[in-house]
Amino acid sequence: MPTADEIKEAQRATWARCSAGWEKWDPVITDQLGPVGIAMIDHLAITEDHHHLDIASGTGEPGLTIARLMPKGRVVLTDLAPEMLDVAARRAHAQGITNIETKVCSADDLPFGDATFDSVSVRFGYMFFPDATAATAEFARVLTPGGRVASSVWVRPEANPWTAIVMQAIAAEVELAPPDPTGPNMFRYATPGAVSALYEAAGLRDVAEWDVEVELVTQSPEQYWEMVSEHVSPAVAALDRLDPSTRERIAAIAIARVSDYETDGAVRVPGVARCIVGTR
Repeated sequence: MPTADEIKEAQRATWARCSAGWEKWDPVITDQLGPVGIAMIDHLAITEDHHHLDIASGTGEPGLTIARLMPKGRVVLTDLAPEMLDVAARRAHAQGITNIETKVCSADDLPFGDATFDSVSVRFGYMFFPDATAATAEFARVLTPGGRVASSVWVRPEANPWTAIVMQAIAAEVELAPPDPTGPNMFRYATPGAVSALYEAAGLRDVAEWDVEVELVTQSPEQYWEMVSEHVSPAVAALDRLDPSTRERIAAIAIARVSDYETDGAVRVPGVARCIVGTR
């Protein structure tokens, strides 16, 4: 069994490989995941002079949106992969956002003092933490009394065909090892109440969770394949090991299956995320 440090190094390498795809497809990803960020922000009680911490920021959301809401405040974007934070910094510059800084660090070992932040966001990071219990304790530690943390995770694969389609296409051609149900994987916290239990164990109160629907919209089945094969981390990791002919067969399967979601000149593939909020 790999150690936590080994898991982090593997994740750092995977997200470094994905960073170019995330930057390339930023407008599509932003549209797809935007409703989740908005739902989280609505429960963070942001004020104009907040000091906010965004965990597993990737290319910057929802941290950059939060920064625009608090012109007198400050947002710290954190991630394991400096390549992802480089994209976030470029996005911030392009949008004229100056009240942000970036920090490469692990969620379970934050380099910040106690009660430093008024709020914390974790959009789609929880599933990949080697030690989610330690990470949640860190979020509670760096929050000011009364501060809130909001996070999101994916619910079960059946409710997220936008990613299930490509993974099923890969599995049709190559044998994939089943994910460790207790280890880092995309659907690790799909069960209702799983993240809420972590919150409560860390001493957070007024914990609540709710589901948010999303939709991945691409111009064609072919564009769907191009996008997911370049930015969905489990798919990128699996496809990297395959020869071109196998990749072509997988692409054909995925394109055929996602065609069922084509309507009115676009491909619209649904998904469902779960948001969780708690107060220190």
